[in-house]
Amino acid sequence: MFMKRLLTILVALPIFIGALLLLPRALWALFLLPVLGIASWEWAGLARYTPAMRIVYTAIALASALALFYVAPLYLESSRVDLTFFAVSSVFWFAVAPWWLGTRWAARDAYTLGVAGWIALVPMWLALVRLQAAPWALLGFLGIVWIADTAAYLAGKQWGRHKLAPRISPGKTWEGAFGAALAVALYYAVLLVTIAPDRRFFEGGWGLLVFLTVLALSIEGDLFESLLKRQAGVKDSGNLLPGHGGMLDRIDGLTATMPAAALAYYLR
Repeated sequence: MFMKRLLTILVALPIFIGALLLLPRALWALFLLPVLGIASWEWAGLARYTPAMRIVYTAIALASALALFYVAPLYLESSRVDLTFFAVSSVFWFAVAPWWLGTRWAARDAYTLGVAGWIALVPMWLALVRLQAAPWALLGFLGIVWIADTAAYLAGKQWGRHKLAPRISPGKTWEGAFGAALAVALYYAVLLVTIAPDRRFFEGGWGLLVFLTVLALSIEGDLFESLLKRQAGVKDSGNLLPGHGGMLDRIDGLTATMPAAALAYYLR
């Protein structure tokens, strides 16, 4: 399983980074659009929508994302639009999602699940698109999520004994979470020494706070999707990516982290 995960990353990561650094923003937005479309389709599946409802939901997510990026700035200041939706998403992940996880709420209402999916996915897509303007900051944020996910997997496999949230995701352990925290701390130290003098955002207490927050949110996003999968009675959100499952299984940490990271970056 780990080798499949590694091979998938080795193929996908250079393509992603190349597109991030080389594509103009309009094409970068289109490059990321299939990610949003597939994730929305999978979310609708976890919400147990009918096939017709899944198509409609995916279309709404894509159309609204395109409208926010291409149409809204024609009438409103784009930065104000972006910050509004990043803030809405952040409120969801800081206030609503912890309660949802703590109570293990089994939402059945199609509208509630649809709104939650939109808040999780569309602001994430918008944050990834907008942060292309600061590609090294975006890669820095993404690195936190990727490193935490990999370190948690390896540490949990090697030393995992104490369950982190057994009623939500029995495979996740406190040892994995501590391994992720240690790896992210080392990553922060490396960035601080190598690029922080030219990237003030990563310096000092603010940078450390952002890193710790992104780490915590990435774990929360992972747990939130695990809860939805558990309640839907499935192991993975899909089978698109070898060793990773579906698109949501790959980006669950990004749904919770990217809007908050973008908000922190633009408010700095």
